[in-house]
Parts: sequence; C-alpha cells; structure tokens
Amino acid sequence: MANSEEVGKGPVRPNYEEEEGDREPPDFENGNGEAEDGDEEVEGEEEDEEDEDEIDEGPLPRKHISDASRLIAQRSKLENLIERMRKENVKLRVHDILIKGNTKTKDSLIEAEVEAIKNASTMQELLEAAGVANAKLQRLEIFDSVKITLDSGPPELPGTANVVIEVAETNNPLSGECGAYTKPAARSWTFEGSVKYKNWLGYGDLWDGSLAYGPNQTSEVSAGVYFPRLKQLVTPLVARLSLLSQDWLEFSSYKERSLGLSLGLYSTRYHDLAYNLGWRTITDPSQMASRSIRRQLGHSLLSSLKYTFKVDKRNSVVRPTRGYAFVSTSQIGGLAPDHRSLRFVRQEFDLRYAVPFGFDRAAMNFGISAGVVLPWGNGFMNKPSSLPERFFLGGDFSPVCTIGGPTTVWGFKTRGMGPTEPRREVKDKNNSENNDSPGRDFVGGDLAVTAFADLSFDLPIRWLREHGIHGHIFAGAGNLAKLTENEFRSFSFQKFLETFRTSVGVGVVVPTRLFRLEGNFYYILKQQEHDRGKTGFRFSISAP
Repeated sequence: MANSEEVGKGPVRPNYEEEEGDREPPDFENGNGEAEDGDEEVEGEEEDEEDEDEIDEGPLPRKHISDASRLIAQRSKLENLIERMRKENVKLRVHDILIKGNTKTKDSLIEAEVEAIKNASTMQELLEAAGVANAKLQRLEIFDSVKITLDSGPPELPGTANVVIEVAETNNPLSGECGAYTKPAARSWTFEGSVKYKNWLGYGDLWDGSLAYGPNQTSEVSAGVYFPRLKQLVTPLVARLSLLSQDWLEFSSYKERSLGLSLGLYSTRYHDLAYNLGWRTITDPSQMASRSIRRQLGHSLLSSLKYTFKVDKRNSVVRPTRGYAFVSTSQIGGLAPDHRSLRFVRQEFDLRYAVPFGFDRAAMNFGISAGVVLPWGNGFMNKPSSLPERFFLGGDFSPVCTIGGPTTVWGFKTRGMGPTEPRREVKDKNNSENNDSPGRDFVGGDLAVTAFADLSFDLPIRWLREHGIHGHIFAGAGNLAKLTENEFRSFSFQKFLETFRTSVGVGVVVPTRLFRLEGNFYYILKQQEHDRGKTGFRFSISAP
C-alpha cells in the first residue's frame, strides 16, 4: 500500500502548482494597476505559455527525484544490512526454493545439490550456501549458466526468504575430442579419441565412449556412465566396461588382454571404493619368455575391491609451489570362489610436500612412495605374486605431477630397472652359428620404494615467466625387490638401500592445461648390471 499511496500523492502536486500559476497573472496585473500595451500583452501571453510549459514539465523532474530518493533509500538499507551482518548474525529462514529453466533435468537432482540452502538459519549461512550450490551445479557440466537469486519471503512470514534458481541447460549435449600423442623416448605414438553425451536421462548423467590405440604397446576400448546423484543414493554411481590390450614383449616377453567391469560403490571428496571384475589372458607370441613369465601364461579371473584415500592440498598439480598431498590405496583380490581367481593383497602410499622459498616462485618439492604386493591363502609365501599386479619402475614422465604410488625414476626407460631373468633360447636350425643372447625379461618386484626432490624456479626472461615456462633441478632414487617364493628369507634392508638406483638432472618445464612437457638432461649416478638407465637429453610428457 505504500507504493499505492505514493502513486496517489503524485498528481496532487501538479494540481497545486497549476492553481498558483493561475493566480500569478492577476497578481502581476494588480501590481501594475493598469493594463499593459499590445506588445506587453503578447509578452504576457508568452510568459503565460512558458509558465504552462513549466507546469507541464513539472512532474518529470519530481519523478526523477522520487526515483533517486528510492535508490538512495534502498542503498542505505543495503549498507545497514551489510553493517549489521558484520556485527552479528542476521536470523533468516528459507521459506521456499523455486527452480526455473530446467526442461530436461530432474528437480530432484538440483534440489539434492542445493540441500545446504534449506538448512541455513542466518543470512551469512544462506549466502555461503548459495555460493557453494552454484559451484556444485556448474560442476555438473550440464548447464551453460546458473543464477541464484535471494528474494524476500511472504509478507505474512517476516524473517523468511525465497531462493530462486534459474538454470540454462546446455544446447549441445554431445561433445568429443581426439588427438595423437608421441613418446619420443619410447619411439611410439598413440591415438586417443572420446565421445560424451550429457544428461540423457535428466539425472546429470554422463555417457562416454573412448578409444586409445598404440601400435607398439597399449590399446583400449571402453564405455562408461556416471551418475552424480541417482534417486536416493547419496554418492555418485560409476560403471565402466573396458577391453584392454597391452604389449610388453619388448620388456617382459608377454602380452596381456583383459575384459573388465569397474563399478564405483562409494565416492566422496577423500574416499573412493570400487569393485573390479575382469577376465585376463596372458600370452607369449615370441616363445622366448623367461621361466617365471611362462608360469603365469594363460587365463585368470580378477575379482577385487579397491579403496583409495586421497588428500591433495597443493596449489597446483602441474607446478606445485606449496601444500601437501597424500594417497593411500588398498586392494584385495580373490573375492570369487573360482580357483582361477587371483588372490593378492596390494598396498601403496604416496606422500608429497611443496615448500616455497619466497622469491622467483622458487619451490622445493619432496616425494616418497612405497608399495607392496603379496598373495594370500595357504602357503602364500611359497607362491608367486600375480604378474600384472607387481611393481615396475621406469618411464620418461615426471613424478612431480603423477601421484598414486611408486612408478618411475628419472633417467630410466619403461620397465628399466629391477629383478630380471634370462629369456629362453630358441635355436635357429638354419643359422647354428648365431649365438646372440636372447636378452632378459624384467619381471617386476613385490616391494617398491621411490623418492625424489625437485627445485623449480622462474627463468630470467619475462615472456617465459608470463607463460609459466620455468626451470628445475632434480634428483631421484628407487629400488625393487622380490619377497615371494621364499625370497623374503634372504631380504636385507641394508642390501636394499645399497642397491638403490639414483639419478640427477636439470631441465626446462612447459606446463599446459592438459599435460607437463619437459626437456631434461639426465645423469645416472648409480644403476645395476641389467638396468636400462641412460645419461643424456630427452623430452618427456606427463599428464596429471
């Protein structure tokens, strides 16, 4: 009614001014005591017309003044509210949440993502919850825009607010990408492509299919689905079917093919629990595999439960300059009654810490990783561990941005260190004089430990600093050991430390949004007889 009253009072002022304008001419004439001549009468008429024009234009500046006063009043109320919020909690309750713009997305999905808004009891909590809800909805990647507006509640319910959520669903739910990636050190390349379809069922679901083909090593075809919220489930639902083929003939004289299903059971910010079911086949087309490799040829069933705990407080995964990260992965296999089911227990730890120096963005990164895998069951220490579950170290990628367990040491090629066995000799009847050694197979280890230190710093050229290109000096070390088949009896920590492989180097890093490109010079300080470490300059590409 206040606005109505203001509208009703508006015309009163113009009427009052018109009466004053009508009375001015008589007063003007009575003041002179006589009538004016013709010219003066014309001037009087012109003055009357100007007065009338002023009378007609009178309401406009009054209206502008009224709008300005209203804006000033609203600004004053906002400033008072902000000042009050600084001093105390402003009690407020959410009366209703209105959702607009979703033609395909279920209301239940949006309501689940903004659940914290309903529980807000103060203005401060409501503003914070609205910001978090906006970020969650954007993270679903099914909306082009998200707008959350806080409005006053019904007049009969003071101290309440309505929350209006306006979303704009993406116009093109189908997307895809492809690319070819090379590994200069391994002299190999891979082609990768993927297709994604978003929000098919309206639950924020993401359907994707991917293909990765590498003629020299790995090929994979997979399809999966991801539900951030489904019905009454409080955690995301993930399922993926994959066909994987890996060629390790050059390093370990075997090929591996597996058809598997992965099902995510529980997933939060720090915890992840997944079940894996797969059928593996290991073959040796070369007929030259070593004794321990030949013993694991054939079919096997993988039925395992995998739990991952991860905390990452680093400011960047490509070039961390402060913070820490910790990952623990536990896996148990053999959760099936079939005698071909692989029975093993595998545990990995990975700890990272970045210390800033306070100048030129210089920072020191430390990392240490460890892992162990053992079979379980009657007489488990007499049995060999599963070949694909063992640890293999080496590869031209950086340990700075790869986290999850012991994987590599700078300067060593893929599967380029650890226990080895001689391959089987195949005599050539046509060339009996050929006595070349068939080489050795890297058979992996049951225990693996790696550590590194990396000092990164800005380069003195401004253009390089603006694009994030920086230099680094690094050192790395690592080792593998066999524990199964009674090898643990001869294991010695002192010998394990004495046989650590070590390397140092210097290089230039080019970070991008997708990967980390490095040009490094490696110098091998220590390696064992059959290791494949090499001093020299090489490029490497690492994906976080």
